Amino acid sequence: MGTSNLIQYRRVAPWFESFLDLISPNLCSLTEVCPAPLFSSVLFAMNRFAATTFAVGIAVSSLWAADPVDFKKQVRPILEANCLKCHRTEKPKAGLSLVKRADAIKGGDGGPSLKPGDPAKSTLYVTTTLPEDHDNVMPPKGDKLTKEQQNLLKAWIEQGAPWPDDIQLVQRQRVEWKQIASVFEIQCVKCHRPDLDKGDLDMTTREKLLSHKGALVPGDATSSSIYTSTVLPQDHDDLMPPKSKGGPIAPRFTDLIRDWIDQGAAWPTGVVLVAKEASSSLTRDDAKVIEAVHALVVSTTKETEVTQMKAYTERLSGTPGAFDLVPIPGGDFVMGSPETEEKRKPNEGPQRKLKIEPFWMSKLETRWNEYELFMFPGLEKSTNIASERVFGELLINLGELPPNATGNPYTGKEGDAVSRPTTPYVEMSFGMGKDGFPAISMTHFAAVMYCRWLTAKTGHFYRLPTEAEWEYACRAGTKTAYSFGDDPEKIAEYGWFFTNADGKYAKVGKLKPNPWGLHDMHGNVAEWVMDAYLESYAKFPEGAPYVPATTEYPHVARGGSWDDEPDLLRSSARRSSDASWKMRDPQLPKSKWYLTDAQFLGMRVVRPLKVPSPEEMARWWTSFPPKKQ
Repeated sequence: MGTSNLIQYRRVAPWFESFLDLISPNLCSLTEVCPAPLFSSVLFAMNRFAATTFAVGIAVSSLWAADPVDFKKQVRPILEANCLKCHRTEKPKAGLSLVKRADAIKGGDGGPSLKPGDPAKSTLYVTTTLPEDHDNVMPPKGDKLTKEQQNLLKAWIEQGAPWPDDIQLVQRQRVEWKQIASVFEIQCVKCHRPDLDKGDLDMTTREKLLSHKGALVPGDATSSSIYTSTVLPQDHDDLMPPKSKGGPIAPRFTDLIRDWIDQGAAWPTGVVLVAKEASSSLTRDDAKVIEAVHALVVSTTKETEVTQMKAYTERLSGTPGAFDLVPIPGGDFVMGSPETEEKRKPNEGPQRKLKIEPFWMSKLETRWNEYELFMFPGLEKSTNIASERVFGELLINLGELPPNATGNPYTGKEGDAVSRPTTPYVEMSFGMGKDGFPAISMTHFAAVMYCRWLTAKTGHFYRLPTEAEWEYACRAGTKTAYSFGDDPEKIAEYGWFFTNADGKYAKVGKLKPNPWGLHDMHGNVAEWVMDAYLESYAKFPEGAPYVPATTEYPHVARGGSWDDEPDLLRSSARRSSDASWKMRDPQLPKSKWYLTDAQFLGMRVVRPLKVPSPEEMARWWTSFPPKKQ
């Protein structure tokens, strides 16, 4: 309704009400003294007047009944986050300052910015409604104001643009949608989605969130439970996410949620949030991560010739973790076992002659001492913060990193950018010991990702050995069933197996090494290699360094374990993985990090002399291709 109509209504309505009070009791007598045509005309005029004033009254009463817009809670955050970056008192763009109400009314080079009562003549509002490609659209960069925010500004101006004289606006950091979406998808939606709907709260869409009373009150974070529940004490029952899920989240992220709500809780139309695992590489730019790691390796690696290959100790910076590596010379060997070898299996042939390039191999099986630094980022960083919180914070931080001088946002953050395991739901050594003992029960995917993390942590390229490299290193120049000969009676001197292991694995490196100085190549824990399992070497791809996998199962494990008989500890013995290795995992879907039923399985790493290209690194760090969506 225009201002003139409102004034007319306010002037006429009291008179009309008084007129009705006066005439109503006398209508009957009026019919007696007035001629019929004149009386009809009077009634017609009264009806017209009543209808008009009633319609006006309805419109005005609707306007008066609308909730008044709260400048402090609803308008101020929008202006401070979207306008004050350019329109401050010092050097105001286009001469327009929006620090005070008087400044906005005064306007700038283009005239008044705010005309109380008239949104159509207020550029403060009109410019926010322009198309995204318009030269004068505001804000000019980043997310546009939502329709809800635009309507809020419009209603505020229609109501006279109330703005207390003592309030001066200051610039606030604007919360972009991608920032808040990352926080929600990593910290909240994993529990609050339609298929779980914890506490009947669905956070996948704005509509669902708003339908839950008190969950989200745009413009008022202190009345929104999705914010207030994140700043509760750590031991509070209503803390979100709860301590068991990595809560509380860091203050900078709770502040982000608060500011987003106070700024109007903008949420792009039609956007549906999807839960993301904080350790998932799918949430990173994987190519950029590998590019950054490759650059680190190139800058760190000094050895380029075989003559430079020496045994060394790799120390994991900032931690007590360290492990030894020994050089393995290149050469030719025959892979597989002869048909005359005792207890030979058909999958160990036919024998094939191969050439192996030089590499380093870890002297011992990978220990919990090193592997748990990968499993638990809080342990690596010497904190007791839950892994899920560390994962979430790292992932959100990485998502916000601006390109640095190299143009790669992950440079300098290589270790943090690598996928890490979720917290296991059981103690993964199963009571067999950790300090000095081999790490066990990791999936092939987890073993590959450990190699990637180890590379990013150290600046040396690490990976799993190929099946050929593993057997070559195990044989150490020998052609017998074991690296110490053909007599299985000597196995107890070199390896832990069913008879001498006392029903569990043993500390690494306690028995005799093979001729090249490698311990526990026979027994203790079986060891992952890179290859997918094929039942015959005749099917191996010609010229390929290993057999790439196309599915999760089966991969090859070598060396036999503490739970095996001596014949499975032979240099050529092979074992294939299958889904039964995680049969007792209660999670749905089952974990991609842990094999609860493979307590006999571990790993060790190799480092080739030649540094591969980024594309080759990506292939070495792919356990099997992800399923197509």
